Amino acid sequence: MSGLPDRVRLVIFDLDGVVYRGNEPIPGARELVEFLHDAGVAVRFATNNSMVARAGYVDRLGSMGIRAGIDEIVTSTSATVEHLRRHAPDVHAVLAIGADGMRAELLEAGLEVTMAGDAAFAAHDGGPLDQRYDAVLVGLDPEVDYRRLAVAMSAVTGGASLIATNADARYPTPSGFLPGAGSILAALATATGVLPEVIGKPSPAMFAAAVEASGIDPREAVVVGDNPDADVAGAHRAGLTAILVLTGVADVATAAALEGERRPEATAAGPAEVRLLLAKRLS
Repeated sequence: MSGLPDRVRLVIFDLDGVVYRGNEPIPGARELVEFLHDAGVAVRFATNNSMVARAGYVDRLGSMGIRAGIDEIVTSTSATVEHLRRHAPDVHAVLAIGADGMRAELLEAGLEVTMAGDAAFAAHDGGPLDQRYDAVLVGLDPEVDYRRLAVAMSAVTGGASLIATNADARYPTPSGFLPGAGSILAALATATGVLPEVIGKPSPAMFAAAVEASGIDPREAVVVGDNPDADVAGAHRAGLTAILVLTGVADVATAAALEGERRPEATAAGPAEVRLLLAKRLS
């Protein structure tokens, strides 16, 4: 099975389950990335995680021997920034629910950022609860509480757009799954009655932002992921093709049963097979 482009100029990798698993690189991943770099193919690493800034992923990949530049990292926060730059340039003042990595990315982009925790503290001390913002940006905030939700709700009801870096209901940790950014987003959507705009996978906006920023024709781009629901479906919604690797959440039986937008153009056991699939499509 293969409906991949005749020519591939951009490869977008998911991270966990594709390039590494936990703190260990997946065998063959480093060699695959180096092969693509040496062939002049544009490489991007895409993650829904909004808590870590792109520089953190450069360091993490580097510790595994995988070369990556900061412009090759696409977090759900950086994708949100790119989406705003291209499609909502009037957004400047934002209220953000998220962690320090999200704050750093937003500030680096030149946005006027107020963290919900700071706004909640000011409101508790008698400050205004009705400050105006252009948008409320929602990521994963491990310290979210009622006050942060309250100031965010007030901002949305006051006219701010509601935009989520991602809507993951949960996220994995060494101790098991914990509530994700989607659980926070669900509370705000319920409280405000506003349908949020979601950037991260499987929304097409994240992959679309990565392709737009690369300047490469989407017909020459391929997504490599391990999750049919997030990576494969998200790729197809963005008009891209996908390779499903069986090094993460999907196995052979799962892959064989996939249908519709969850069915990839090709399946590979791991990075070595991905290289074989792509090698004849790089010239």
